[in-house]
Amino acid sequence: MNFWDKARSVLQLLKAGACIFLVVFFFSHPVNSASNNITPLSRLLSGQDAAILACPDGKILYEKNADTPRIPASTLKILTSLVAFHYLGEDFRYVTEFFMDQNRNLTIKGYGDPLLISEEIEKIAHELKSKISEDSDNILNDIILDDTYFEKPLRIPGTVEGSLEPYDAPNGALCVNFNTVNFKTHGQIIVSAEPQTPLVALAREKIKASGLSSGRILLTNNSDEITRYAGQMFHSFLADQGITMSGNFRLGKKEDKTSKSLLIYRHVSPYPLPDVIARLMEYSNNFIANQLLLAAGAAAFGPPATMEKGVKAAQHFISENFEAAALSVVEGSGISRNNRCTARGFLDVLRKFRPWHRLMTCDDNACYKTGTLNGISTRAGFLVSESGGLYPFVVYVNTPGKSALPVVDAMKALIPAPVGLEER
Repeated sequence: MNFWDKARSVLQLLKAGACIFLVVFFFSHPVNSASNNITPLSRLLSGQDAAILACPDGKILYEKNADTPRIPASTLKILTSLVAFHYLGEDFRYVTEFFMDQNRNLTIKGYGDPLLISEEIEKIAHELKSKISEDSDNILNDIILDDTYFEKPLRIPGTVEGSLEPYDAPNGALCVNFNTVNFKTHGQIIVSAEPQTPLVALAREKIKASGLSSGRILLTNNSDEITRYAGQMFHSFLADQGITMSGNFRLGKKEDKTSKSLLIYRHVSPYPLPDVIARLMEYSNNFIANQLLLAAGAAAFGPPATMEKGVKAAQHFISENFEAAALSVVEGSGISRNNRCTARGFLDVLRKFRPWHRLMTCDDNACYKTGTLNGISTRAGFLVSESGGLYPFVVYVNTPGKSALPVVDAMKALIPAPVGLEER
């Protein structure tokens, strides 16, 4: 068989979806052999790192330390997404409920919607106006904030108390704008850096205490800050609709079914679960990841949601679908260094995530999720061949000062894509 006969055979096999090492067919042309790329690839990885690359049909193209647990960082969000799909379902949408009692107290009950942002609150206030104004002069008494669907305070392993970093934002059942406040200075005046978001009293207090002139500050679990901030935001947007409050903000729980407290509005998020996960992947948002894990835990074991229930749900899902020893999680975002995964175990996670691979970042012939911690660089996803084949890969670089990206670039050279070959 001459060279072009061999080339034609390879092309046909690749089009059929087969994964063949080019070295088998091009032994007389080593410049085209995938084996020539394995040595430099291995040199990019140390003993602290792990990597694996597989064909669409499951054959392993390359592996190193694939069965040794490593820190996955934010690639863990792929597994968390699978857990959410399993317990919540693709059609799941978060809700927020609003109740009115005979004393015109408005109760807001949160269920952990991670995308409850200013734009949504404005829409909610518009809907509430007609409900509140039906038989009144647009005056509320108290606004009661019900955040009991999640345990509080919630402690997320790996986050730092008192941090100013958005990736350390706390979680809760009734939260808005990812529990952050973005501000800047205009002249000598502190203003919101987001025109759609008013600076309510609690936000101004936090900004003043920070001593900063611009940036993004975090709300905390202290003194129910995150819940009180949510209440003030709702009140601000209701005031824009002409609804005033004569009473106070207070934390409480929706009255039981025997009371005269009536559900006046049930806000259903416009974002189905795949859209939430797409935003999770795009922004690598730790807050969204753990809101999903907490909701999954509550769905599996009942409210209130706790991190323990979320982790238990994840481990139960892992034990049913993967090798349990290969995947160990303590939270859902990847921020904790106590999360551990093997590259081979996570390869199975990717295979299960394949139907949703387009929710990840897709560019440069790859769909992937990155992960970064101090001294840690990871990447996992799918390399896409010219024939459209998806080659799952995992790279866990746990060596300080090194990056996962050169490893992924070297992996691309191992994919048997029909580059430059034509039918003859």
